[in-house]
Amino acid sequence: MNSRPTPFDELDRKIVTALMANARTSFAEIGASVGLSATAVKRRVDRLRETGVITGFTATVRPSALGWRTEAYVEVYCEGAAPPRRLAEVVRNHPEIAAAMTVTGGADALLHVRARDVEHFEEVLERIRQEPFIRKTISVMVLSHLLPDSPEAGVTQPAPDGAPDVRRGREGRSNPA
Repeated sequence: MNSRPTPFDELDRKIVTALMANARTSFAEIGASVGLSATAVKRRVDRLRETGVITGFTATVRPSALGWRTEAYVEVYCEGAAPPRRLAEVVRNHPEIAAAMTVTGGADALLHVRARDVEHFEEVLERIRQEPFIRKTISVMVLSHLLPDSPEAGVTQPAPDGAPDVRRGREGRSNPA
């Protein structure tokens, strides 16, 4: 990745906005909406990818189609100071953890967990709690998504153990021109 700062102008912002709304929008369609040729849009997208502004292109899938029927957020409270690197190691070992972040407030981390069902969620929670530095967890089950088209309502990885093996979009997928 290029380390020097790259200008990010209003045209770049419009292109990124169009791709965020629909990553399959062709360069020609984007160009028509922002006043550039398809080739100019492609050059800008290539630059935005090279500089790390655009990190990939993904498909958002209805979680239940992949076997994820239960969803929860788990606050994690650690014994002493658990370094973020150690927390990151732990969460990488659990494919059910869709997202994880350190947070301010009482908890040390917040985990977004997807599971096949409540029993599977309970098993995941027990595995998380077995980590020696985790003091306690507080879980909140998701009942419904109030913004069903948000990225958080979708999923980017399949459920383990026998669920359909539908894979997420890959970064290298080309955008149709």
